[in-house]
Amino acid sequence: MRLFVACLLVALTFSTTHAQTGNPLWIPDTLAGPEFNLTMAPGHMHFFGEAQTMTAGFNVETTGRAFWGPTLIFRKGDTVRMNVTNNLGEETTVHWHGMHLPAIMDGGPHQVIKDGQTWRPYWEVKNHAATYWYHPHLHHMAQQQLLMGLGGMIIVRDEQEAALNLPRRYGIDDIPLALSDRAFDASQQISDVPYGDSAQVNGVLRAEWNAPAQVVRFRILNASTERSYNLGFSDGRKLRIIASDGGLLERPVEVDRLLLSSGERVEILVDMTADKGKSFYLTAFNSTLAQNIPGGDVIPVEPFRNALARKDFNLLRIIVGDPTDNPVTTTPQSLVTVQPHQATLAMLTRKLTISDTMIPGIPGATFLLNHRLFNMDYIDYRVPLDNVEIWEISNSGNFAHPFHIHDVEFNVLTRNGAQPPAYEQGWKDVVLVKARETVRFIARFENFADADHPYMFHCHIALHEDEGMMGQFVVIPPPTDVAEVAISGVVVYPNPAYEHVTVRSADPIDHIIVYDQLGAVVVSKATNDATETVIETSGLASGSYVLRYVLKSGKQSSTTHQLRVTR
Repeated sequence: MRLFVACLLVALTFSTTHAQTGNPLWIPDTLAGPEFNLTMAPGHMHFFGEAQTMTAGFNVETTGRAFWGPTLIFRKGDTVRMNVTNNLGEETTVHWHGMHLPAIMDGGPHQVIKDGQTWRPYWEVKNHAATYWYHPHLHHMAQQQLLMGLGGMIIVRDEQEAALNLPRRYGIDDIPLALSDRAFDASQQISDVPYGDSAQVNGVLRAEWNAPAQVVRFRILNASTERSYNLGFSDGRKLRIIASDGGLLERPVEVDRLLLSSGERVEILVDMTADKGKSFYLTAFNSTLAQNIPGGDVIPVEPFRNALARKDFNLLRIIVGDPTDNPVTTTPQSLVTVQPHQATLAMLTRKLTISDTMIPGIPGATFLLNHRLFNMDYIDYRVPLDNVEIWEISNSGNFAHPFHIHDVEFNVLTRNGAQPPAYEQGWKDVVLVKARETVRFIARFENFADADHPYMFHCHIALHEDEGMMGQFVVIPPPTDVAEVAISGVVVYPNPAYEHVTVRSADPIDHIIVYDQLGAVVVSKATNDATETVIETSGLASGSYVLRYVLKSGKQSSTTHQLRVTR
């Protein structure tokens, strides 16, 4: 269990920081859908000369690179089908971070992929155009598997984004930047520790990129297991933010610095139309970070030594050359209409706590959500389908935590009672809750209900998550009666069903269909004009389903039946 030492203000004897001089930025290949094949496997990389560093990645055999994975391109409205094979030699999961999808497809700690197995989730893409990512989420192993290199980015495209004059030529003027850090031991192997002494972009140390003299879009992801980055440019130009975690903003927002915590994403535009022949850096101005911000903490003991604490360091050198054909040379002044959830529509406010809590038998203090350690069998909240809720997160502790919730994108309402900055007024799924701060956000829990499979909420610092700073909730469907239910002349009983369910109607029924929560047909039965028929449910898993019938007259029922199967 991690000891709480972030409040110690003591000097650190810094370990050697690797020099910052240029290696070409690697840009991951893309995979386009609607079907995607991903295989996780171990391998090695040469980060330092000929030394082999053991790593892991996605699609190693096809990419030739055992670190990170391809960028997946989704289109809103498509149903994507994933074939995820685990050849790591150990268990893992793959979480689709930021995606709105059924809980059983979410890839949290409950959807374990055993070694040698293939997991096949699928869902309709309902997210706004934005930058998301995928990464392991195995309980107690998230930090280690992330550090070894497992992860990748997701780009969702939609019609609204496509109508804007924005850079979107992937690898040319639309560039993914996954920021991370690693610590390497004496044999150049990756150390399983929260902070590294070497900054990486897309897995490249001392990265540099040859940019065209035009407007370029950077999709920036903080893929570090703990470190935050206080981003800016070395030549003083502003960051022009056009999107946050879950979608475009209403208009570009310019800032000098942007604090990006673990798991957060941001999209920026950089105008280099007049910069041919120049070079500058994307820089982490972390010398200004406070002791209680992840990455700013100076701690003298292992495994929390932080060689880059209170230092500014370069992330990416940008060398400007010739423009491309048909370059984007302007920045739109308006983007999309953001329609945030209104606080007046909230059905309830849930109050959550972040604390440094003393636990009997454990030395020091432990970071906790709601004063309890994560339990895979404990459901913290049961959220009714279509609820609009305010979540109020109060941090009574001495350290900031990036709070992430699965399933939904939310709108930040207030920070300590004040309106959030403009770049936080779009769609988010991670928010940094600072020490002694209260953050309120609002979300709608729609589309997917499943009382048996939970979604997670947790600190996105991987070590904290591994050690139990996590909770879970289920989205529950509307209640159904246990007795006979008569709607539109049709009776469905028993409900909940066990081995079978009977459907009785005054008019002949042509056929009956049962759908699962993903909309997939699990039962389809012709009834031969019967007015009563029995549907076997013994082969269905416990959970919620939708039963629809079609009468012989061809008139389909306008009212569906929520069917519950219980074992």
